[in-house]
Amino acid sequence: MSFKSMVGRIQLRRLKNNMEPESVAFPKSLAKPKRILICLPGGLRELTLLKQFLPEIKELFKAAEISLLSLPGVRVYDMYPRKGFHILSPTADQMTWSGLPKKSYTKTLKEFDFDLILDLNLNTTPFTSGVLLNFPAAVRVGRGNHLGEPYYNLEIKTRYLRDERNIYRSMLRTLSTIKSATKASQVGKHN
Repeated sequence: MSFKSMVGRIQLRRLKNNMEPESVAFPKSLAKPKRILICLPGGLRELTLLKQFLPEIKELFKAAEISLLSLPGVRVYDMYPRKGFHILSPTADQMTWSGLPKKSYTKTLKEFDFDLILDLNLNTTPFTSGVLLNFPAAVRVGRGNHLGEPYYNLEIKTRYLRDERNIYRSMLRTLSTIKSATKASQVGKHN
């Protein structure tokens, strides 16, 4: 382990200890999110693969304003559609030496007031971990057996270990099922 990653882990641990997660009403909180942040993976192959799921995500969260967050230094403007999505592409100077997002950048992200964060980055990165820890009131969804609490307050476990396409598909199906079950129960209560 390098000195840089050790400092990053210490900073993340400090952030983790200072975070006070707020209670979230499940599954009601997934019914109609207003602003969604999708944390994108860093690899070109994963970014290309994930692009095919964007219409499904847009359909799943029709009324929501969706922002796509790439890792610092990764340019996705040429690859991802601008129509229907707000692309956030931080530069390398918006993260600390140890890889965490700078306070000024997290302050900028907090102004968006995201109520759902969907982490589709299948690898652990200090930048994404730092972003997740700065939104205690949001529903933070991620892949099961990945980061765990307090980074996520909803983990979706799949039977797939390395098949990214099926991991993404499974996560989106699970979210869709939860949303439709919530709608059905709300309709049943009103009748």
